[in-house]
Amino acid sequence: MRVITNVAAAAIVGVITGGLALGQAQRQEEVAARGAEVMPFRLSATTHVFTKTPAGGLQQVVAKNPGDSEQVRLIRMHLEDIATHFHQGDYSGPAQTHGERMPGLAQLRAAKPGEIRVLYTDVAAGGQIEYLAQRPELIAAIHEWFDAQLSDHGADAMAGHDHMAHP
Repeated sequence: MRVITNVAAAAIVGVITGGLALGQAQRQEEVAARGAEVMPFRLSATTHVFTKTPAGGLQQVVAKNPGDSEQVRLIRMHLEDIATHFHQGDYSGPAQTHGERMPGLAQLRAAKPGEIRVLYTDVAAGGQIEYLAQRPELIAAIHEWFDAQLSDHGADAMAGHDHMAHP
């Protein structure tokens, strides 16, 4: 009887886990489709790197093929544009791509002007946005927002070097 119970439990866990993975894959497909409406570059031709820092984080987008000058140009153009919008408190692009209920988004939108510094710079094969805040709840919101993007972009995203570890 115990063997049957264990087998049944393992089967139920397998079904739940498989369902969660299927749901996550479907969500990633939906985000990629909506992202194509917002991002001028091909998501599959880029890697999004999200690095949490003690003051916020770094969001990098780089072309998987550094020699693809068109993708690099499109990445830089897009990141410069959204950095300008984010600086003004306009997070409509991520809301359109990831949904209005994206973790951290409401807190970022509610920040007062100047509470989150948003700085764009070019990096090799792409661009980067740095987010800097002083209030712990805004830093936490940036980190939640990064985690949601990592999950939503799947294989086209990765966590950057852990700047949160203490030496």
